[in-house]
Amino acid sequence: MVAVAGAYIYWNPLWLVDRSVNIYLRGKGIQHHYVMVDGYRIHYLEAKPEGNGPEKPVLLVHGLGARASDWAKMIPDLAKSGYHVYAPDLLGYGDSPKPADGDYTLDGEERIATDFQRALKLEQVDLGGWSMGGWVAMKMALDHPEMVRRLMVYDSAGMYFVLDFPPSLFSPHDRASFDALMDKIEPSRWRTKIPSIMIPGMIRRFQENQFIVQQTFGSMLHGRELLDFRLSGLKMPMLIVWGTEDRLIPLDVGLRMHDLVPQSVFLGVRKCGHLTAAECAPPVVDETIKFLNADPPLSRSTSYVDAPQ
Repeated sequence: MVAVAGAYIYWNPLWLVDRSVNIYLRGKGIQHHYVMVDGYRIHYLEAKPEGNGPEKPVLLVHGLGARASDWAKMIPDLAKSGYHVYAPDLLGYGDSPKPADGDYTLDGEERIATDFQRALKLEQVDLGGWSMGGWVAMKMALDHPEMVRRLMVYDSAGMYFVLDFPPSLFSPHDRASFDALMDKIEPSRWRTKIPSIMIPGMIRRFQENQFIVQQTFGSMLHGRELLDFRLSGLKMPMLIVWGTEDRLIPLDVGLRMHDLVPQSVFLGVRKCGHLTAAECAPPVVDETIKFLNADPPLSRSTSYVDAPQ
């Protein structure tokens, strides 16, 4: 049995990571649930708020090739601050279904996120999105503004910029292509945090999700959903957070978003890359809670903080 267990862990080391994340989530009072959305059994994480104050729902949308648990560094502090947090796995991601005929376009994922909110009877939420999830969140806020009280985006896609990487970046098949992806996502930090034994398992997982990720990314590339000419239509308070070292979606994209939305608050996190909401969570959580709690909403501002050591 020991030999079998050892062989399984060697072949699938991410099992240990997933188990550790689930133990962490349970220890923080975060629960796993499912709800039917458009005929699919969508998985989501829920963290109920501490105390008995007014209901303050927060909906968090993950990025391309990601999952709800990527918000693990932020969810507990939001709940501790009185927010009722919901984080779904979009269709094709995490523990949600991966149907061969699923709609994994931006429109399809926006529909899942919007109908998820309706399925849980959440009339209005504070809506957050990370990377591709930020694009989905901004589309929701533009298409259904009555459903969004405040909007938060973290290193978000959604605006035009010149790609300096191929679409295959998100489907690494060997160590060299994996290194190229990690260099884009989190330059100079990841090598000290990912043991070598984990990398083959991570590559296999990327390959398993290749069909879904490429469909989603393809819908992002055709350009019809770009928001450059729509963002000025956002009227709710907006928080924009960016890692200044983001090599995947450059800092300039976030600053252009800030220019287009007069009521936005911008926070740049120095020495952090694309994974700002995870790798640099303390200042990001602090600014997010400050933004959500402000009454009246925070005035337009631009500020920078250093990444945690």
